[in-house]
Amino acid sequence: MNNKYKLHEFLDVKRLQTLQDNFSKSMMIALVVVDQDGVPVTQASGFSDFCARSRLNEALATHCYESDNAGGRAAMQAGKPVVYRCYCGFVEFAVPIMINDHYLGAFISGQVKVEEEKENTIPYILDNHEIWKENTWLIDLHQDAKRMPYDRFESTASTLLHVSSYLVEQAHTNNIQRELHRKDLELTDELRKRVEIERSLHEAEFKALSYQINPHFLFNVLNTIGRLAYLEDAQRTETMVHDFSDMMRYLLRKNNHGLITLSHEINYVTSYMSIQKVRMHDRFDYHCDIPEKYSDVVCPFLILQPLVENFFNYVVEPRDTSSQLRISARDDGHDVILEVSDNGDGISQADIANILSGDENRQKGGIGINNIKNRLQLLFGENYGLEIYSAHKPRMGTTITLKFPMLEA
Repeated sequence: MNNKYKLHEFLDVKRLQTLQDNFSKSMMIALVVVDQDGVPVTQASGFSDFCARSRLNEALATHCYESDNAGGRAAMQAGKPVVYRCYCGFVEFAVPIMINDHYLGAFISGQVKVEEEKENTIPYILDNHEIWKENTWLIDLHQDAKRMPYDRFESTASTLLHVSSYLVEQAHTNNIQRELHRKDLELTDELRKRVEIERSLHEAEFKALSYQINPHFLFNVLNTIGRLAYLEDAQRTETMVHDFSDMMRYLLRKNNHGLITLSHEINYVTSYMSIQKVRMHDRFDYHCDIPEKYSDVVCPFLILQPLVENFFNYVVEPRDTSSQLRISARDDGHDVILEVSDNGDGISQADIANILSGDENRQKGGIGINNIKNRLQLLFGENYGLEIYSAHKPRMGTTITLKFPMLEA
């Protein structure tokens, strides 16, 4: 396949390696990323002794790479994770990495055995070669392969698909931002194309603003899942995985106008807070008072994410006392007013002015807040936006209000 995209050029391999290592450790499963030809682009994480030693043998390694390549291609054609057995009988899955229908490569994971009845129904991705049995030292290692319930195996594949999709979307957004900068430089030399270029800039800027989420949160979540898997039964771990999967699905939910219903936005925040509750226990309380009549009102995609994330960065993390966050909604008959309030130490008037003007460089959170204001005005006009109220006194808190039209989807 001729492909103008190359995985190592499109995605940061070092960041990909970090994600892979964290995911493998958290979910206790083997994982590697291969390119469009089945060649590994990352160092293997969590490989079984059997597979690690097999790949040291050139003949056996060839069969491994052929299985990886075939699995990735099958996932590409399906457009979703594909479960199969490799040439030596281990159960694996491939998650495609694609952008704009172009296949970049795949996450290959597994090297496990599942329930025998289920395993017998899973097809081999290639012919069942038993060449590995010629190496007697591999037979015992093959018998010692890790076992995993199939339900958990399938859930792991689904979670990895959402994480993969998010990474690709974010990389695509970075490309859009670079293109945005290039076009901005060309404006002075191409005045006759001004209208067309400005429209392109607005579209690219809108997409870029909609995807500004701290990727470290993904890694924190995966590490927390791993710790729960050790300390507690699978039920809580499953709940957390589901919350995380719901978040990933929401992150990939978008339309041409970048709008979503308020109920979907609140569901995302609730999932986010549930995961943070597992991490931080009683260090914070969260209250959401959104009347049902606002459920179908449209709002910008991810409009609350920077505010909720700032609550943890600047209220919960710096202190030991319990913190509180409250999200409420009301209307004036024409517009919806969302209020996000905390009991932190507040923000000075000078910092508020800098944040709202876009000049705030001292606090990273100021960038996200200014983006919210810009998106509201870009979508609905200059009469809409965001305001910040704060006494700037210990435990007196900060209240941020967001105003947008009361329009139903």
